[in-house]
Amino acid sequence: MDYDQLFEAQLDALKKEGNYRVFADLERQRGAFPVARNRHGAGERQVTIWCSNDYLCMGQHPDVIDAMVRTVESCGAGAGGTRNISGTSHHHHLLERELADLHGKEAALLFTSGYVSNWAALGTLGSRLPNAVILSDSLNHASMIEGIRHSRAEKVIWKHNDVADLEKKLAAIDPSRPKIVAFESVYSMDGDIAPIREIVEVSEKYGAMTYLDEVHAVGLYGPRGGGVAEQEGLMDRITLIEGTLGKAYGVVGGYIAGSFALCDFIRSFASGFIFTTALPPAVAAAATASIRHLKTSDAERQMQRLRVRQLRAALDREGIPHLPNPSHIIPVMIKDPVKCKMISDILMERFGIYVQPINYPTVPKGTERLRFTPSPLHTEADIERLVSALSSLWSQCALARRAA
Repeated sequence: MDYDQLFEAQLDALKKEGNYRVFADLERQRGAFPVARNRHGAGERQVTIWCSNDYLCMGQHPDVIDAMVRTVESCGAGAGGTRNISGTSHHHHLLERELADLHGKEAALLFTSGYVSNWAALGTLGSRLPNAVILSDSLNHASMIEGIRHSRAEKVIWKHNDVADLEKKLAAIDPSRPKIVAFESVYSMDGDIAPIREIVEVSEKYGAMTYLDEVHAVGLYGPRGGGVAEQEGLMDRITLIEGTLGKAYGVVGGYIAGSFALCDFIRSFASGFIFTTALPPAVAAAATASIRHLKTSDAERQMQRLRVRQLRAALDREGIPHLPNPSHIIPVMIKDPVKCKMISDILMERFGIYVQPINYPTVPKGTERLRFTPSPLHTEADIERLVSALSSLWSQCALARRAA
């Protein structure tokens, strides 16, 4: 059997649908972000990145870089193994304390990524709590869906951000069964924000745990960057808060925060924690520096919000359709995979603007988009250049404009 032929047939189908993904060769340049070096063919060019999840550019911050470099020089490059064998470092303990303090919780637990923390935590809770039911928002991230699937617990899907539907489904479950309500604060593709207070209140009414993914909110919302739950004064009422170090904090890794018993339970039973090599100490030190900075500095958040407002206003001026939402994420809707990829390619090749097309399976077919995430380091000139390029392509591709 020719296995490569089977692989290639499915890849060809992806290409025909317009959903085949091509990754640009990019090299971020310290001190110059959002500018990056793009190598293509035999040459290279400077491009402006518009789709980074390093939302506040903390991956470029001098304190974060200095903490990483100093720790590599003192500890070396790697962690030395899993946390259970030889990989626990003092820097891991310091970071977990910092995260617990950030969320007002007794404890926190580090993972190698936000994907792994969701997969491991939900998978462990669902499998180890006898006869548990997990109630999942219909637009939850793939990592949450995989964790729930891995747990083999009963799953109930409730309509996106629909508290009445959630209550209806909670009311139908035997009161004696453990219940976990799993949802996100900021949904990364549409940029909408969950009604956290209402979700918490109905969950408490039916004795359910609340599992909140704050991946796209930590660092960005709340007076110290604790996320939307901090902004709303609700952290103490959330059972488990999950987050990442790879977005607003500019490094890599995931974590959960909760009670001592909850974090120890996940630490002791989650295969995604037990059997994987720990984060390098230098990464933990850099993340700690980033979190400490954003607990006291609001300048990055304020500048980012200004750039978000400016870009939205410029898009409105040109009639470029984008989804309205209260977050920092600006989805510009194309609704066609081929056109979405084409516009992305032209922006890169002709204008030196890098934004990846977002297509299936990340979003449903027919909702393809370009997802823009303005940062504190984008300038007004960057915004004008981007919107001018989009406006010319909107005319070239005969895309519908929205009334200003």
